[in-house]
Amino acid sequence: MKHILAAGAMALVCATASPLAALDLGQMTEAERTAFRAEVRTYLLENPEVIMEAVAVLEARQANAQTQTDRDMISVNSAAIFQDENSWVGGNLQGDITLVEFVDYRCGYCRKAHDEVAQLVQSDGNIRFILKEFPILGDQSMISSRFAIATRMVAGDAAYKSVHDALIAFKGTVGPESLERLAADLGLDAAPILAKMNSDEVTAVIRDTHQLAARLQINGTPTFVLGEQMLRGYVPLDGMKKLVAEIRAQ
Repeated sequence: MKHILAAGAMALVCATASPLAALDLGQMTEAERTAFRAEVRTYLLENPEVIMEAVAVLEARQANAQTQTDRDMISVNSAAIFQDENSWVGGNLQGDITLVEFVDYRCGYCRKAHDEVAQLVQSDGNIRFILKEFPILGDQSMISSRFAIATRMVAGDAAYKSVHDALIAFKGTVGPESLERLAADLGLDAAPILAKMNSDEVTAVIRDTHQLAARLQINGTPTFVLGEQMLRGYVPLDGMKKLVAEIRAQ
């Protein structure tokens, strides 16, 4: 009897792994139920690793479910993610893999990822890279993104990338004077960019990116879309290289 109850205990704890089709708890008498509960408790105290095994099964199932959810969301929003005319596109424009980054200039992990992502794209040589302005960390983030987007609208993609690289490394307070100096250092005329910053066109780009992020359940930076995968948070260079290799091997 003890062996049978122990097996039942394992089945109960590991309910994430298999249904309790053969064990009808509703048909037990109160005495049988009390004895069963006592046996479950005893078994778990003697075999606590069973709990961790059950947790591992549950976490794996949740991860698999999230992966599928991410794929579905990416598929539904594919055009807005990969074909958005308002986002800067670089790397190999004909690359076999597309990497998309949702970035905030005041995000420490975005800054940490910046050079590593650049190294990944450059060293690989076959990655198409898209940047999406996603300011979520306050006014300084918003001002920075508005300036970057306005730069692209006024001066083009090359100017935008120069401003993007400068802003991601900028550690001071962002404002008209500092942005004028930044633009001058890059050989840009700040006046038309500053005049464009608060335009409806710039606001629309930011609004559309925020709406896309909401549909993708993105609420932090950096967040990457790599092929059909969503990477929420910073991923070291070696990890990114491994993921790229796995995608190509599929």
